[in-house]
Amino acid sequence: MALDPGPALVADIVAWTVLGLGTGYHHHRLPLERLADDTWLTTLRSWERGGAIYQDRFRIKAWKDRLPEAGAFFRGGLSKRALPGRSRPALERFAAETRRAERVHWSLLLAGPAFLLWNPPDLGAVMVAYAVVANAPFIAIQRYNRGRIQAILRRKVLAR
Repeated sequence: MALDPGPALVADIVAWTVLGLGTGYHHHRLPLERLADDTWLTTLRSWERGGAIYQDRFRIKAWKDRLPEAGAFFRGGLSKRALPGRSRPALERFAAETRRAERVHWSLLLAGPAFLLWNPPDLGAVMVAYAVVANAPFIAIQRYNRGRIQAILRRKVLAR
């Protein structure tokens, strides 16, 4: 049952806002212990070469800092604009926060097909494309940053 384009677009704006805030809040409330290790979803794959693929293919360093960062949006959150420190616990916390952010953006990207339920086909396709375009760069940033942090943590272990 597709809505007319005007009401559908209003519903889309409301839905994206509610989904963004709700998903962010839900993941914000996850204890850090649940984010201490990678899951199947957040594990870097061999083809990502520790995150280097994002710089080599997409020149991520040139644009990643231009995108908004909402890690500190909810009280107690951590901005990922800069490392919170160079100690092992600070780097592990940063890696956990990249997992949190990545999970938020995967959740939002995967919500895109739900917009096909009430949108006319063309607008539904735009919403699915929006989900990909609006979230894939943030997923790439988190994976790139985590690869770099994991490399630093490995070097710290080897230096002992």
